[in-house]
Amino acid sequence: MRIFDPHIHMTSRTTDDYEAMYAAGVRAVVEPAFWLGQPRTSPASFFDYFDALLGWEPFRAAQYGIAHHCTLALNPKEANDPRCTPVLDELPRYLVKDSVVAVGEIGYDAMTPAEDTALAAQLQLAADHGLPALVHTPHRDKLAGLHRTLDVVRESALPVERTLLDHLNETTVAAAADSGCWLGFSVYPDTKMDTDRMVTVLRTFGTERILVNSAADWGRSDPLKTREVADAMLAAGFTDDDVDRVLWRNPVAFYGLSGRLRLDVPAPDALHEGNSVLRGGE
Repeated sequence: MRIFDPHIHMTSRTTDDYEAMYAAGVRAVVEPAFWLGQPRTSPASFFDYFDALLGWEPFRAAQYGIAHHCTLALNPKEANDPRCTPVLDELPRYLVKDSVVAVGEIGYDAMTPAEDTALAAQLQLAADHGLPALVHTPHRDKLAGLHRTLDVVRESALPVERTLLDHLNETTVAAAADSGCWLGFSVYPDTKMDTDRMVTVLRTFGTERILVNSAADWGRSDPLKTREVADAMLAAGFTDDDVDRVLWRNPVAFYGLSGRLRLDVPAPDALHEGNSVLRGGE
């Protein structure tokens, strides 16, 4: 079984997670830029973070046989902080990097006017750079947030078929499916979607244009949820081909729209900028 986790925050995880993910069948990941967990106080902290997603994290993933790509953006939560919004002016120099396969996470947190502005601006950046967009639908007022998101997407220069609506659930999936966008579901231990509910959604809506991710980060989350969903699909009567479509071919198709997806993992270098993943000697 081969698995592509299309939304996981590996900078928050340990090397043990990379080992366990590889053993579970994970061979590729996309890591979206997101909120740090506490407020960033200047654009410079974003740029160091972006550099880590472009350099250190792919190096670390390669040590464990996993291809790593990223999406870069000013995230919705920090779009409300005037100290952070200058990031929008600097994003173009990062969006040309080879391992950037989308603009993201963009979208809504609290559905403020500042978030409207940032979302529209970054959809335009995606269109300008020939990239798809990973859109974060809000955790609160989800259906209203989805409709507001779709309004902005439809007004943008980015086609709906190059847009992935993430963090969907049963309240938003029908409208999202009707929109023509790609559909993303985050499977968590306690919140968002769980494994059984995800299988029910797949039974109802099929396997086309659906991506399943763990969105694992620094909170209570599980980087093996993709494998759990795959096993649950098989137990529920889905075929191996169905599983491969949802857990591999769909994310490959969506992020392949960037023209930058590289799924081969070259022999890893021993060092990245003079540093290794080793501690305490060989």
